[in-house]
Amino acid sequence: MLRRVVRQSKFRHVFGQAVRNDQCYDDIRVSRVTWDSSFCAVNPKFVAIIIDASGGGAFLVLPLTKTGRIDKVYPTVCGHTGPVLDIDWCPHNDLVIASGSEDCTVMVWQIPENGLENPLSEPAVVLEGHSKRVGIVSWHPTARNVLLSAGCDNQIIIWNVGTGEAMINLEDMHPDVIFSVSWSRNGSLLCTACKDKKVRVIDPRKKKIVAEKDKAHEGARPMRAIFLADGNIFTTGFSRMSERQLALWKTDNMDEPICVQEMDTSNGVLLPFYDPDTSVVYLCGKGDSSIRYFEITDEAPFVHYLSTFSTKEPQRGMGYMPKRGLDVNKCEIARFYKLHERKCEPIIMTVPRKSDLFQDDLYPDTAGPDPALEAEEWFAGKNGGPILISLKDGYVSTKSRDLKVVKKNVLESKPVVKAENVPHVPKHAPPQPAVKMEDKLEEVLREFKSLRDRVILQDRRIARLEEQVAKVAM
Repeated sequence: MLRRVVRQSKFRHVFGQAVRNDQCYDDIRVSRVTWDSSFCAVNPKFVAIIIDASGGGAFLVLPLTKTGRIDKVYPTVCGHTGPVLDIDWCPHNDLVIASGSEDCTVMVWQIPENGLENPLSEPAVVLEGHSKRVGIVSWHPTARNVLLSAGCDNQIIIWNVGTGEAMINLEDMHPDVIFSVSWSRNGSLLCTACKDKKVRVIDPRKKKIVAEKDKAHEGARPMRAIFLADGNIFTTGFSRMSERQLALWKTDNMDEPICVQEMDTSNGVLLPFYDPDTSVVYLCGKGDSSIRYFEITDEAPFVHYLSTFSTKEPQRGMGYMPKRGLDVNKCEIARFYKLHERKCEPIIMTVPRKSDLFQDDLYPDTAGPDPALEAEEWFAGKNGGPILISLKDGYVSTKSRDLKVVKKNVLESKPVVKAENVPHVPKHAPPQPAVKMEDKLEEVLREFKSLRDRVILQDRRIARLEEQVAKVAM
């Protein structure tokens, strides 16, 4: 009997292609902060990019359609007083984004439906509880208004964003800097990678370490660990000889890995992006010019190399589009937003198919935007898997759904107040100029406050610099 040499897989011929230059986002000053986060977050409406900003921290929020050269005076989200280190879009509301910064705060922002027209310096919620810079922010996958943050004070805080309260504080579990945090599929467990070379599985509500593995990767450089859909853990790190490694672990027995593979001797940290619907993991190395992808199965060697997409330019960061933002008519299975030094370049991954029909083997039902639980239910101990949606007709974000999410959301934002006031106006009443004038005045006052804040920050900075110059002169 002949042995089958080539493993059959529908993802063996995944084809990566960068878009044309006119479909890129140009002239963006991508952040130069020395922190190993992806610097970019994407959802079906917007792409957010952390940028260099004087006198504080800022990030851009661009509608996906706003390609081409981005004006230097394009409005930013600029409320932090220190550089922004990480950003994450809320999976249940495409207008809400969280940011963590060197100023030790986490801020949650409400983005206007059509994008920013003025600089946004007033967050919907400010979450204060960390004593050192906040390097990781991550929303709960299935519960509304639950946000996790991890700081360089080695603690993890889980917040109820609706009330602005820190509900869970995990402060004695990590003796050193936390490199990565990942939620399980239903959000009942956390998986962390720490500078002490341990990978930990934590039950946050019981404040208990369920499992841990010492020296998951023996190298000193940063590790990453993510939960897979089946409950296993996928890690990337470095060997003792500084070779980049990937490994697969069972959570119920972490003594030995299911498999370990060595890749190359490059020194960039590997950022893993995982698609739970197809079990494909994409590895993007910071400073690399390639994206490698692997399929995870139940057959040895368990992690199967598929292919590599390469370009000439190294990547500074990477954004990954959720499945509901992809074009199913083009058999697109992933879309990345690659950050260069001065631009953001979308990269489209497709599986070539001859038929124009919907490919249901490529697009099983995927996690939709509706939360399975409210924050209070999750904190009370309830669990719920993601609510799945079909992509057969392409995902369409309906306005009624967005409005419903915003109204239920306890995030206090001005657009919501206006929406609630609309029904009180009789249908036949003409628009009142006084209301328009009030709106304009409010807008001018907001802009004035933003400018005043910026001037105060610059004054402080100048005073500090003058002090330093005086010391040097003495």
